[in-house]
Amino acid sequence: AKELLEKESNVQPVRAPVTVCGDIHGQFHDLIEPFKIAGNAPDTNFLFLGDYVDRGYYSVETVTLMICLKIRYKDRVTITRGNHESRQVTQVYGFYDECMRKYGNANVWRYFTDLFDYLPVSALIENTIFCLHGGLSPNLDTLDPGQRA
Repeated sequence: AKELLEKESNVQPVRAPVTVCGDIHGQFHDLIEPFKIAGNAPDTNFLFLGDYVDRGYYSVETVTLMICLKIRYKDRVTITRGNHESRQVTQVYGFYDECMRKYGNANVWRYFTDLFDYLPVSALIENTIFCLHGGLSPNLDTLDPGQRA
């Protein structure tokens, strides 16, 4: 997944029509609903705007599915980074604790948070609609589509 994500720009181009989804927060069963309503990934474009982990009980399963969908349907599924895809936030809101509870160590948490560093921060639908999770970080030097954060 890292190899795929590190090639992507900070501003991901997305084709319309597209189904746009916000915060999932570890609610794996809720994540399945957009696919039931809008159609499956091979036939539908999806844009997910971050916050895949924390708060819910199934953050590991949720983010694993998101990454698998991205790898399998890279031209149909776009995933961006939310504020919960960071080490500090996940240590406060539950993802770290979930990984420790399920796996007995921090390795899975570490692998995912390292991967989060490669997620793009925004998307641009049909060169017209700019989408991101929240505000832009003041530490972000550029949104140049050819550059990484």
